[in-house]
Amino acid sequence: MAKRLLVAYGLWALGGPLGLHHIYLGRDSHALLWMLTLGGFGAGWLWDFWHLPSWVAAANGTPGDRGGTVPTLSPLRLGGQLVVGMYFGLVAALGLPWVPALLAQPLAVGLGVQLVSSVGDQTTEAPNTLAAAFLASLLFQGRVLGVLPVSLAATITAQRHRRYKLWGTPRPRLPARLYHLGLACLAFAAPLACRGLYGAAGVLGTLLALPHAAIELLLLPLRTGRLLAELLGFTSGSPVRDHGTGFQPGSWSERRERAYEVLGLPPGSSAEDVHRSYRELVKLWHPDHNRHRAEEAERRFIELQEAYEELAGPRRAAAAAG
Repeated sequence: MAKRLLVAYGLWALGGPLGLHHIYLGRDSHALLWMLTLGGFGAGWLWDFWHLPSWVAAANGTPGDRGGTVPTLSPLRLGGQLVVGMYFGLVAALGLPWVPALLAQPLAVGLGVQLVSSVGDQTTEAPNTLAAAFLASLLFQGRVLGVLPVSLAATITAQRHRRYKLWGTPRPRLPARLYHLGLACLAFAAPLACRGLYGAAGVLGTLLALPHAAIELLLLPLRTGRLLAELLGFTSGSPVRDHGTGFQPGSWSERRERAYEVLGLPPGSSAEDVHRSYRELVKLWHPDHNRHRAEEAERRFIELQEAYEELAGPRRAAAAAG
């Protein structure tokens, strides 16, 4: 079916940055490039306005015999290959941080250069372009700043192997073409979407933590005043709370290690050693025998009781204390 210039201009005006006019004219590579760059970063979409008549004529006609000629070197295409290759490499670094840079960067750069190389009636050898990108990436160890030389190497290789597309190749039907374009866009956008959702989740967690942080900040003067009052002796606090007994950790092994330390025993000591050390230290630190340092004796006495309860059980601790 013949293509109409008026329809092409209408699609250019309505969905030009998404490449709708290129899909209409059968220029799928150009359409995909516009989808992934929003119309060549806006400038390419405006540039299309002047080329639509020639593209419509080419879509309705048959190209002349070009034989084995090589396409003329185009500075515009060369610059586009370089810029899009760098753009794809940076997108891969942002969207695929869990993929090794030596794999993600050259693959993305090579595909970007190859996409620009396939715009219009030209193409190039994809294996050579990708090989050049991977070899250049090895020299720069996949660093982010390496996207420029990697893209340059892939661009030069693509230009050296540029050629015209074969005329007369059967073109898939429109549903199949749209399906392939959708898959390509999904492969490009999915990593960025995942990275964006991950960042949004982090921001949401920070926002949810702000009320708790604000409450803690408001209570800080009150807690500071209370601590100063206890230190100055205006209020009395529990010896266990003030000094801690070391039994707060949730790990069972940590509590037992602390209990052995309080009783002055190495971990794994026998029950007899635990009982003997407990009886000796209880006599030594009993508050009735340490009236000159009653506060410290009371704290140590409580620590010994809790340590013995941890190691020997409540019944034995009660029997030994009696």
